[in-house]
Amino acid sequence: MSESTFINPSLPTAEKYLLLEEQVKALVYGEEDLIANLSNIMAALKYGLNYFWVGIYKVTGDQLVLGPFQGPVACTRIAKGRGVCGACWEEKQTIIVSNVDEFPGHIACSSATKSEIVLPIKNKKGEVAFVLDIDSTKLNDFDTEDQKGLEKVVTIIESIL
Repeated sequence: MSESTFINPSLPTAEKYLLLEEQVKALVYGEEDLIANLSNIMAALKYGLNYFWVGIYKVTGDQLVLGPFQGPVACTRIAKGRGVCGACWEEKQTIIVSNVDEFPGHIACSSATKSEIVLPIKNKKGEVAFVLDIDSTKLNDFDTEDQKGLEKVVTIIESIL
């Protein structure tokens, strides 16, 4: 396993995500501990693609509870339907927010966040078990190419749940 997660930012988006997908597969190969795997995946996302904040929230009862993350301290609990993460959980679909200040009910864990993408992670029953939250300090930093690439990472996570 490589200790470096750097991915050249000048590569086309699809190539960056292909490299990330390969790294994530290598990180989880042979490791059975979910927390260890999620922690390494968050580090690969943060440092490989230079996101501001990357984290997982776990569905626990009627709340999302903060799990492994990389970046500044974060909101610990989020109610279903609240903010982008709660909306993603409720709607069971990826949400891309170009400008967080324009998202109704956005929860500002950090004033530096300008845009974000949040993806549901489903268990074997098809229920949302986690959400993957990625924040950027730039407006309009995520698009459908990011969604496609990150959904491949989500598929890897779903396979280890």
